[in-house]
Amino acid sequence: MPVVIAYFLIYVVWGSTYFFIGQCLHDIPPFMLGALRFSMAGAVLLAICGWRGEKLLKKKLILKSAVSGIVLLFIDQAVIMFAQQYVSSSLVAIVASSTALWIMLLDVRAWRQNFRRPATVLGMVLGFAGVGMLYAEQLYSDTSVHPDSEVGILLLVGGCISWACGTLYSKYRSSAEEETNGFAGSAWQMLSASVVFSICATISDDFSTADMATISMTSWLSLAYLITFGSLLAYSAYVWLLKVRPASEVATHAYVNPVVAVALGAGIGGEHVTAVQIAGLAVILASVMMVSMRKR
Repeated sequence: MPVVIAYFLIYVVWGSTYFFIGQCLHDIPPFMLGALRFSMAGAVLLAICGWRGEKLLKKKLILKSAVSGIVLLFIDQAVIMFAQQYVSSSLVAIVASSTALWIMLLDVRAWRQNFRRPATVLGMVLGFAGVGMLYAEQLYSDTSVHPDSEVGILLLVGGCISWACGTLYSKYRSSAEEETNGFAGSAWQMLSASVVFSICATISDDFSTADMATISMTSWLSLAYLITFGSLLAYSAYVWLLKVRPASEVATHAYVNPVVAVALGAGIGGEHVTAVQIAGLAVILASVMMVSMRKR
């Protein structure tokens, strides 16, 4: 049951965070948003870990968690912010879904396990194809392509590789320290990312230009959702799943998150869902089942 709940969090809750990030960005600058989100979430989680009696100030734990947090959280989020200056959000979703493939390719320790089952390989490829179908119409109908769109794509690919490397580092290098420290590692990861976000926000004058009095209640509530559900629950669930499940299987969240995004867009935003998109959703769900179902 804990595994099922954890997958629900990284599949559904993480998929919904894109909507709430968009709500926050109406009033809160990007780097400031990252600093607020991860500093608050990290501080709360660290306090909870301390209350539970976990050892918080182990040097090795902090250092390894800092590496994971900066590579996983900061670089990935910062890359997405910059990339969206050059490419459409639809193309961002397509490229970001390749994270699952990068994790599978870079997870050398699991090559024998991953590639011995044709169904797993086929499932990963089908998942990427399904995301492509999901956004195909928007992609080909997008007439506002930036002349430097290649730059955005390269940034996104770099971000995907960074997330994959951070995921594998967290699984194989920092997880040993976290085994005896509960979720303290996750807390230090978020706090480390918040420090870098704060530095960038200071350099870019996010803090000085933002008017706290004009931030809407919708943005504050969206930020609260990102802190509690997106970071405290979903990100902690992601780090925990990496300890108990294969990384290639956990990475299937990259395929399911766009499904949730489309559902929210249609249900809340009133966006039109086409037959091609519905077919894409079916392909994605089928791919997840193929990757997740393993021989006993």
